[in-house]
Amino acid sequence: MLAQGGPWALSVMSLVLLLWQEVSAIDVPLDSKIQQDLKQPPTIMKQSLKDYIVDPRDNIIIECEAKGNPVPTFSWRRNGKFFNVGKDPRVTMRKRSGTLEISFRSGGRPEDYEGEYQCFASNDFGTALTNKILLRVSKSPLWPKEVLEPVVVGEGSPLVLACNPPPGLPPPLTFWMDSAMMPITQDKRVSMGLNGDLYFSNVLAKDSHTDYSCNARFLFTHTIQQKNPFTLKVQTKEPYNDTSSVNSTDPYGGRKVAETTPSFLSPTGTDSSRMVMRGEKLKLECIASGVPTPSIKWFKKGGDLNQKVKLDNFNKTLRIDSVSEEDAGEYMCMANNQIGSIRHSIYVQVKAAPYWLDQPSNLVLAPDENGRLVCRANGNPKPHIQWLVNGGPIESNSSLPNPSRTVAGDTIMFRSVQIGSSAVYQCNASNDHGYLLANAFISILDMAPRMLGPKNQLIKVIENNRTFLDCPYFGSPLPELRWFKNGQGSGLDGGHYRVYINGTLEIKRARAEDEGTYTCVASNILGKEENQVLLEVKEPTRIVRAPEHQLAIRGTMARFDCRVKSDLTLPITVTWLKDDKPLSLGSRLKKDEDSLSIPNVHEGDEGTYTCTVKTEIDQDTASARLTVSGRPDSPMDLELSDAKERTIRLTWIHGDDHNSPVTLFVVQFEEDRWESGKWQNLSSYPGDFNSVILELSPFVNYQFRVIAVNSVGQSLPSLPSQRYQTSGAPPDAIPRGLKGWGTKKNNMEISWEPLLDTERNGPNLHYSVWWRRKDTGEEWSNVTTVGAKHIVHDTETYVPYEIKLQAVNDFGPGGESNIIIGYSGEDKPTAPPTDLRVSKIDSTKVNVHWTPVDPSTVLGEFKEYRVYYWREGSMLKNLRVNKEKKTKGFYSTVAQPTGILTDLQPYSHYRIYMVVANNRYEGPPSNHVEFRTKEGVPEAPKFFKIIQRSTDVIHLEWDKPLEPNGILIGYKLNYQTVNGSRVGLMQMQSFLPNVTTYTLRLPERAIRYKFYLAALTQVGAGEVYAEESPHFTNEAYSKDQVDIATQGWFIGLMCAIALIILILLIVCFIKRSRGGKYPVREKKDLPLDAVDQKGEDGSFDYHSDEDNKPLQGSQNSLDGGVKESDDSLVDYGEGGDGQFNEDGSFIGQYTVKKDKDETEGNESSEATSPVNAIYSLA
Repeated sequence: MLAQGGPWALSVMSLVLLLWQEVSAIDVPLDSKIQQDLKQPPTIMKQSLKDYIVDPRDNIIIECEAKGNPVPTFSWRRNGKFFNVGKDPRVTMRKRSGTLEISFRSGGRPEDYEGEYQCFASNDFGTALTNKILLRVSKSPLWPKEVLEPVVVGEGSPLVLACNPPPGLPPPLTFWMDSAMMPITQDKRVSMGLNGDLYFSNVLAKDSHTDYSCNARFLFTHTIQQKNPFTLKVQTKEPYNDTSSVNSTDPYGGRKVAETTPSFLSPTGTDSSRMVMRGEKLKLECIASGVPTPSIKWFKKGGDLNQKVKLDNFNKTLRIDSVSEEDAGEYMCMANNQIGSIRHSIYVQVKAAPYWLDQPSNLVLAPDENGRLVCRANGNPKPHIQWLVNGGPIESNSSLPNPSRTVAGDTIMFRSVQIGSSAVYQCNASNDHGYLLANAFISILDMAPRMLGPKNQLIKVIENNRTFLDCPYFGSPLPELRWFKNGQGSGLDGGHYRVYINGTLEIKRARAEDEGTYTCVASNILGKEENQVLLEVKEPTRIVRAPEHQLAIRGTMARFDCRVKSDLTLPITVTWLKDDKPLSLGSRLKKDEDSLSIPNVHEGDEGTYTCTVKTEIDQDTASARLTVSGRPDSPMDLELSDAKERTIRLTWIHGDDHNSPVTLFVVQFEEDRWESGKWQNLSSYPGDFNSVILELSPFVNYQFRVIAVNSVGQSLPSLPSQRYQTSGAPPDAIPRGLKGWGTKKNNMEISWEPLLDTERNGPNLHYSVWWRRKDTGEEWSNVTTVGAKHIVHDTETYVPYEIKLQAVNDFGPGGESNIIIGYSGEDKPTAPPTDLRVSKIDSTKVNVHWTPVDPSTVLGEFKEYRVYYWREGSMLKNLRVNKEKKTKGFYSTVAQPTGILTDLQPYSHYRIYMVVANNRYEGPPSNHVEFRTKEGVPEAPKFFKIIQRSTDVIHLEWDKPLEPNGILIGYKLNYQTVNGSRVGLMQMQSFLPNVTTYTLRLPERAIRYKFYLAALTQVGAGEVYAEESPHFTNEAYSKDQVDIATQGWFIGLMCAIALIILILLIVCFIKRSRGGKYPVREKKDLPLDAVDQKGEDGSFDYHSDEDNKPLQGSQNSLDGGVKESDDSLVDYGEGGDGQFNEDGSFIGQYTVKKDKDETEGNESSEATSPVNAIYSLA
């Protein structure tokens, strides 16, 4: 049609396309009910390949599957003619399908069914087509019989062994093998070409074999056919020794072979060309001959080889797996060796069968709508577009006149379509290299609106989240959709809301006020339909206290918090993961509402713990890492090296620090000579050390171990090292603590600290001791001992000596100590201090003066002047005091010494004396001195308490101080109101010394006071005693409050109440036991209530108005002869079994059981018995 109109028609059609107002095609949902009711033309769902090669040993299946409503019917064409399936007994068509099955069980040749097949699927609304399927039967012919003469060639010459496999369908794969079915080894010199031939760039003597065989593998039949083998004989100028080793640099074994320049075996000439289809695999080959074997290199004119290019077969083959237009061009291969080089150009041309740019798709339109089908394809050369409708050319299809349809090249436009215009259109894009066929139907649909989603759906969303309310719907023409909230107002769109074309309502940020019922209404010209969605807005679920990373010590408890805040109407589920896997709680791990506890943690508990809190609509997670630290492992592999006389190197390997870095290494030693088995600390080193130099002592047989220390604790000791024995030496150490001191007045004990075992440095350790009188010029006295002391006898009293000491062993003497001054023993001082006197007497202290003694009379080292003092009594009458003797020392060497004696008790009588003292003895006492301290302030009162508090008064009581420290002149009481941290004005009361109580009236019941009480002397107020009044409502009155339960009047009142209650209980029980009529003697004048009625037989009816009362009982008689029956009150005291009377009441035994005779003789006392008295009361 375009060809007839020429350029003018094309311009008009372009203008029409530009002004075309197209309505979007209807997207039919996959809802089952709609699909069931939807009438549609056929659609091809499955078909066989265009080039369909089948195995002749199998049945032939040609696929054709289609869908549509109504269900399509199928027909076939073979080689362009109608194929009557029913007439061929070998051909069947599957039910509800167009797939053909051709069976050869009863005979027949598959080759008879080769040809071109095409399937047609039709229903009331159109016909869809498959591709034209070219059916061919696979072939695997045999090799032609031939006799192959031996191939004789000179060494160094090129050679090609032709394969020429039989033509098969599809072509076979070729490969070369020997008679042992082993592949022919291929390399840079020997390789197989693309055509299957075996190429030798140059022949070597070792190539002589009789079994070069080409093999062809046919894929469909899974068979391998072998060509008769070639025999290759290589002629050499010198004999070939196949047992000699072949030098890779001289493959000819020293034989003279002429070198030649490269020449191409494939392809030949200087240039060639290749055409390849777009998307196919391109393989270019260059195989060259020459001696030495040439190398192959590839180039592309105008640029480098791109990343798609792969080089195979020792660079002899260039491969591009999927060719595109940019791969066209000139490719050059160059073969070169040390003699020369040659080039070959291959011009690659890329053609393309048609491929889709825009494949037409099915179009569903409502009546009076517009639409179009577009079919765009590309190829090289450019493909021709042909439209068909229902399988026939659209131009010649006069059976379907359609004025609303316009064809413009690759586009068909539809305007104002009507019911009955449904059809299937085919687009055929073809060029010299192939074709494309696509089916696309146009279906005219009218349908009233339908809601596709669930009815009255409840949607729960999280507050402040973007929310979508779905309302899927369908109809044709496309319905208009509107949303309403709570059935009121105009449609929701704009502002807070947005309605999408698919019917979804978006609430940009859901709030609590957005809750409610939302109604979506879809309407078109055929009707309307509505649905409702109930929206609930919930608070978000959040972890408000997340777990935190923890470093826990092994054996302790680790606890991860996971406190959650969520909407109260949403049930939550809290789960814990460890390393992203569900955590098995078991009996050890404990999970409560807000946390996870891991007691007694160990290394297996390490990991990342994740708390996941879920509701039905949201969740929150938080993670934390648990790292378990512990004591470090023991150091390992202790090794001794670099041994010297006094040092050795100790090296070890660190153990696992268990997540707490080692801060310290402690090296210990054990020696087996002095204290075998006892480990002692030798030295310590920083935690990053693993090799140290140890300082050693002589003559010690050492072994070592190492302990690692971190923040958790220390490791177990390492295994001991091997032993190391140091050589002996004279002692290095000088004994410490040398001193001389007398234990008696005529001796001096010289002592020192013995050397440590590791300081002995050798055997037979002993000590040389020297001493002499100081400043006398006498010779040294000397003694040797193995002990740690020596006593010098017959010394003068307390004279100085010079002393020195030296340690000696079998290796020689050690160094001498420094000379120290020691003293012989002390004796008792012979003179007392004199003229002891006091001055400046105060209430608690006094100055002491004395005349010192002559230092020579101390007879020892002067220590102090010691004062003995004690309290003789108080200046207050009748106050008993403690006369314990106390001491105080004064160190003074001045001519007129003085001291202060403190901590004295005021207003007291004291006595003192003084002695001089050395380190061991006191001298004779001085003269005694008496003095009296002055009056002071008193101590605090002995006690101070609030002894009672009622609603309006407070009673205070106190006692005088234990130590008045003078004459009491009274008491001072300060008090103020207190209310928390606020206090009122201070008030004061003064009392005479004989007053020890005070009553304070309260202005208000709830007021509290704080009291401060102090005793007074003439000197002033003493120590304050403070007390605070308790709350009246919730505290006791006082510590010593009088209990009301101990008051006599209260006890009497309670006893009277108890007695009255007891009497009432007994009366009630007796009245319960009175049932039936009881005969009473005439002479018995018991007072009766007015309600009692007399019977005809002279008895009184006690039932009267009480027959139905629950306390009624029964009794036989009230006369003097009380019978001992089971229901007698008298029997209760013996503990007999209780009985039930006729009316069901229980009669107990209330009194001590009496003998029968005694009871019968007691008639006259009836009125005075307790029972009768109670009856008279009743």
